[in-house]
Formats: sequence, C-alpha cells, structure tokens
Amino acid sequence: MPTTLAQKLYLLCYTVKKEKFQLDNIQGRGQLLRAGAMTELARDGLLDATGGKVRRLPGAPPEDPFTAAVWYDLPEDKPKGWLKFLHDKAHKAETPVRDQLLAAGDVAVAREKKFGVVPFDRVTVVHPDLVHALQDRVRASVVGGAPAEDLTDELAMAVLAVELELTSVWSKEDRRTHKSGLTAHAARFDAFVPGLRKALRDSYLASRAVGGGWSA
Repeated sequence: MPTTLAQKLYLLCYTVKKEKFQLDNIQGRGQLLRAGAMTELARDGLLDATGGKVRRLPGAPPEDPFTAAVWYDLPEDKPKGWLKFLHDKAHKAETPVRDQLLAAGDVAVAREKKFGVVPFDRVTVVHPDLVHALQDRVRASVVGGAPAEDLTDELAMAVLAVELELTSVWSKEDRRTHKSGLTAHAARFDAFVPGLRKALRDSYLASRAVGGGWSA
C-alpha cells in the first residue's frame, strides 16, 4: 500500500464497485495531491500556516520527491495565500504520484485510444480490496466519533474528500447524514492548517467550471 498521503489520496478517488476512476472523482485531483503533500509538510513542521497563509520553514527536504517538490514551491520569506500553490502546478501533480504507485505495484497503466483515435493512459488499481479498506478507514474516522487529536491521514482524507465531493468516499446522502461529524473534522483540520481546506475548495470549483482533470 502507498506510504505518502498524496499516494493514498490518489487511490482514494477510485470507485471500487465500478472498477474505475470516475470522471467526477478525478476533477481537481491534482490540487488534492498537492494539498496532501502540504498537509504532510505541516505535520512535519516544514511549513507555517499562521494567519491562513503559507510559507516554507527551513529544514531538511522531505525524502519523498513529490512532497519535496511541493515544499520547494512554497515561499521562503513572506507568507502568501494557499491558492496559487495548489492551483498553478496541479496539472503536473498526477503523473509523478501515479508513477510512484506504478513502481510500487499498486496501479497498472495501459495505453489505449479514445474513440479509436486519441491515445490516453488507462489506470487501474491492482489491489481494490486494499483501496476499499482504506476508504472504510476514512469513513470510520468520522462515523466513529470525535476527530483525532493529531493530524492523522484519515482525518485529512475525510475532510479533503468532502471538498472535492468524492463519491468514492462520501455520497451526497453520507454528507448530509454525517454533517456534524464532518464539520467537527473540518474544524480540527483547519486548526492545523488554516486556509488550506478553503483554498482547495476554491481551486476545485474553478477547475470544475472548465472541466478540470488531467488523467485517470
């Protein structure tokens, strides 16, 4: 199974029942992956989010190359709004994370042609049962009660999945049923990384309006 939050978020978008990444669940995924990397950076003390803006803190770069690349993108001195750092390179986020999962044997990639003409990469999950278990853990983190004291992967994934309306995790009915729990989780997430969740939502809505989503 994947080790970084970005890798887990990539797989979280997979609809196990339909055995595919549905289009509506990959719109905004590039921003989602960058948000995952930023969440890890915050947890590791490598970024400052005071006042709802972000800046890079000094330290050794993360070992994971994708997370390190996101870290280097952040401003070193004057804090700036999150949106630019989520949105501008979102179209470059999916391939490196997908390739990590491919190398680890978590996904497979087949070159196909849409309408028999346009080539594209079809990505499939190798271990759907493990993805299903991951999604169950994310849901259980909300259904089970109060949010965790720490910024766990499950808390972050539960919250970020709502902002992108990932039906692979939360249906519309789920979001209504567990609204109070999700609100509590969102507040806990915001206490750790103020401004990130709202910026992800804004970036997603902007991408969705123009059909954002770069690959399967």
